[in-house]
Amino acid sequence: MKDLFRVHDFLNPILLHNCNSFYFQIVYNKLFLTFDKKMNFLKLFFFVGFYCFTYYSSFSQEVTEDAEVEEEPITFSGTRIISGHSVKTVDKGIFEMRIEHRFGDIAGTNGGAQSMFGFDNLSDMRIALEYGISDQLMVGFGRSKGARNAPNSISPYSSLLDGFVKYSILKQKKGEMPLSMTIVAGSTFTYMKASTDESQVNYFPKTAHRFAYFTQLNVAKHFGDRFSIALMPTYVYRNYVAAADQNGLFALGGAFRLRLTKRFALLGEYYHTFNNKDFRQNGYRNSLGVALEWFTFGHNFTINFTNSTGLGETQFIPYTAENWLDGQFRFGFCVGRKFSF
Repeated sequence: MKDLFRVHDFLNPILLHNCNSFYFQIVYNKLFLTFDKKMNFLKLFFFVGFYCFTYYSSFSQEVTEDAEVEEEPITFSGTRIISGHSVKTVDKGIFEMRIEHRFGDIAGTNGGAQSMFGFDNLSDMRIALEYGISDQLMVGFGRSKGARNAPNSISPYSSLLDGFVKYSILKQKKGEMPLSMTIVAGSTFTYMKASTDESQVNYFPKTAHRFAYFTQLNVAKHFGDRFSIALMPTYVYRNYVAAADQNGLFALGGAFRLRLTKRFALLGEYYHTFNNKDFRQNGYRNSLGVALEWFTFGHNFTINFTNSTGLGETQFIPYTAENWLDGQFRFGFCVGRKFSF
């Protein structure tokens, strides 16, 4: 009758069987060893020791390889934070379809139950397609309704086309680069019907007056895998403005992302606008928003609350007039879907 012995390696039991010959082999993480009862146990000890050394070496190599492919934690998961751009770009060859909605005031004189807390009113909406030319460079094109007819809005525009180019300069990487940085430049064009009132901004004496531009340097850093911050110095230029306004505006944006679970994150975003003391003295506010981000397979879904009515840097930076303390903030959402051909 054959004697049966059991030896344990790191993970799995190994069976040692008695037979008339002696040999050994290692197959993956299994050791098969047969020996005669009269065999010198020093040989057994030698071969088992050799096996353990070989297995440990293989195990260490696997751990090292896994560590090498470990991905850097997410700084911001979407190309937008709430209203403005984030440091993220779309990967090479990937398309992203984005649909954004802003409803009416939740409270205040234009909100409340009669307007279903803003759901009866649509402040602005945008649909856009973005594409990653490379892992560093992306472009995007969109069309938005414009916030001209929204209650309390001071935006003079509707029927807006927009486009932008975004390039990733630096990407944060442990032990190599302490932060991420991108630069964004974009433009909007309104094809709305011109006003016949020469005193209005949307009178548009020239076609060039329908254009507005922005450029932004976006700097972000994540601290571990849960918390990220960003600074977004932004310059907006509009070719045609009201007499009490100024063409060029500088704004400094700040944002954070706090990961709550694997699928949810809390977002915050604020843009402070700097202007000449002789202009923009009445009726202008800074954009402030908070959001809950829900990341699913292929989708990025954001539920947000903000006092801005318009979408896009040339709209929410110069034309935010609503006050949070007066209930003039609104519910909005954004759905982003990535795909490729």
